[in-house]
Amino acid sequence: MNTEQQRFYPTFLGAAHLVILYIFIQTIVDFPLAIWDYYHGTDLLYNPTKKIILGIGSISFILYFGYRKAGTSLKNLFPLKRFNPLILIPMTLFLISAHVFLNEVNIWVDKAIPAPPWFWEMFDKIFNNDFGIWGALLKVVIIAPIIEELIFRGIIMHGFMRNYPNLIAIFFSGLLFALFHLNPWQFPATFILGCLLGWIMIVTRNILACILGHAINNLLVLLSIEYYRELSEFSFFLLERKEQLHISYLLALFSLVIIGLFAAFKRKPAV
Repeated sequence: MNTEQQRFYPTFLGAAHLVILYIFIQTIVDFPLAIWDYYHGTDLLYNPTKKIILGIGSISFILYFGYRKAGTSLKNLFPLKRFNPLILIPMTLFLISAHVFLNEVNIWVDKAIPAPPWFWEMFDKIFNNDFGIWGALLKVVIIAPIIEELIFRGIIMHGFMRNYPNLIAIFFSGLLFALFHLNPWQFPATFILGCLLGWIMIVTRNILACILGHAINNLLVLLSIEYYRELSEFSFFLLERKEQLHISYLLALFSLVIIGLFAAFKRKPAV
């Protein structure tokens, strides 16, 4: 790999540093609060005021840090080039089908590394809050996609697309995205999502397309949890598991082909 191509920020090591720095900022506050809550029976870790202050403060610092290190304009770092919104249709179809066969992968991972009870308690708290489904929608479908996409498909992909071939940039961004979530039980799902969104950034050069794709994925997860019983009665889920998997594989492949066609028929290459 030509070393001159790696003059743009961030390289893989620079991106890893940025992600670790973000996690560290969160941890130096959350860890002491978690210990305090454990020994005193309080709930400071999930205090809304704390979460808002820490969230706004940490993301503002990381975005400013990445922006200064990249040394480019905001429109280059977070591009908003025109794209065909119809690409969201195959993206959604892929995510729906991927949730079916990735569930099988998650079962294998859970058998190999059983998730401890505390993990499921923490996972439930992500979706359960004082504002019910609307609070979960705000947190999971709006805030999380915006923050994570500005970092991973904005700052990080800006450097990766200039330093590495497309396939390597997609793989690295997906890998860091999965590792960032610190969740081995959902690693396959977050890795595939990260790779898909990295590809979407290359195809569209539009951060909004990535945010929308991420939001659609999180909405599907939220709805599958909130309406699990109703969805389990849908005719597709009454089929034998092998048939469900075959259909989901075909739908996923078809969706990727359509996204590939969007990439192939772009009117002019991005600069």
